[in-house]
Parts: sequence; C-alpha cells; structure tokens
Amino acid sequence: NTTDSPVAVETLDDVPEHVLRGLPEDVRLLPSAVDKTRLGVWATKSILKGKKFGPFVGDKKKRSQV
Repeated sequence: NTTDSPVAVETLDDVPEHVLRGLPEDVRLLPSAVDKTRLGVWATKSILKGKKFGPFVGDKKKRSQV
C-alpha cells in the first residue's frame, strides 16, 4: 500500500529577488527539462562559449555547502 504524497514544486516565488535581478538579459528561470519540480536556467538565444556573467550578489559558498 503506497501513498502518493504531494511533491513540492519550486517556483519563482522561491527565488530570492537579488538572484532574479542578477540574471543576464538573455537568461530565464523556467521549469527544468530534467526535473519538473525544479526550476532550470534557460537561454533565450545562443550564448557564446567563454561569455562572462556578473557581478554576482550574495554569499560565497564552498562546493561542500551547496
């Protein structure tokens, strides 16, 4: 007997405002193609290899903290 529990879906309301403000012009957060319960990063046009983005705002984290 299995019970299906509701799965929390990540929305733009879950994303801090500074993250949304810091997105490059041609980048959007939309439902992920890999995991429909999460947001994914999508480009509205091709991004050239080596393109730099920033400056970023927020706390710097070590790889082990994310």
